[in-house]
Amino acid sequence: MTSSTVLITGASSGIGRALAQRFAAAGHALILVARRESALQSLAQELRQSHGVAVTVIAHDLAIAGAAASLMQRIEAAGLQVDILVNNAGLGFNGAFIDSDLAQVQSMLQVDMIALTELCHLALQGMKKRGHGRILNVASVAAFLPCPQFAAYAACKAYVLSLSESLRHELRRENITVTCLCPGATATEFHDVAGNEGTLIMRMMDSPEMVAEQAYRATLAGRGMIISGWVNKPLPFFLQLLPRSWAMTLAGRAARRQAA
Repeated sequence: MTSSTVLITGASSGIGRALAQRFAAAGHALILVARRESALQSLAQELRQSHGVAVTVIAHDLAIAGAAASLMQRIEAAGLQVDILVNNAGLGFNGAFIDSDLAQVQSMLQVDMIALTELCHLALQGMKKRGHGRILNVASVAAFLPCPQFAAYAACKAYVLSLSESLRHELRRENITVTCLCPGATATEFHDVAGNEGTLIMRMMDSPEMVAEQAYRATLAGRGMIISGWVNKPLPFFLQLLPRSWAMTLAGRAARRQAA
């Protein structure tokens, strides 16, 4: 599928940017989506020059209700189709839920769950008609356990994992694969926005390039789920050995900011 067109959300930095570089290196045409058009244009120019691939830039805010539908309308108006959908855009905020800003929580739900779900549904219509397609949804190791200080974020990622696994089963006879990426802490701007400074999470970082490479291979191989990073891979197994309350306490301590 080296001539396929890949739609990547949250493509301006971090894992999304690394995925764009990896898909471009393999000869895929790209549709790059994020809010920051200048960052997207810079990346697009780099990829065109380095790999000679077609790159379309669409500055689009997925935190706005109805954003997924309007994005797909813009893609169709440009005469493009989505063969591989990468739902990478995501938000997260560190802190007690009771003290959180409700508008921020609503934006996170919109990006992490609603827009992702809508893009899956919309992209699948064309994939089914063409008889092929791939979806990569980016969740997190937080999907495996409730996480105090990241309560709504962990719940969003649990939803993404559950949705991905269900869709994979439903589509198993359609020549459409659904892969869910569950990375651990990764050295991206996400942690600056989330407010993770001073947490144990910040001491256990993978590179976005490593995560992207493992995700790329899993997606093209049609695997169901990939936990990136060798340290993270045993996590689901070890969580089953611990009482759920203990594991949740440990997760909360890892996310709590340490005193200076």
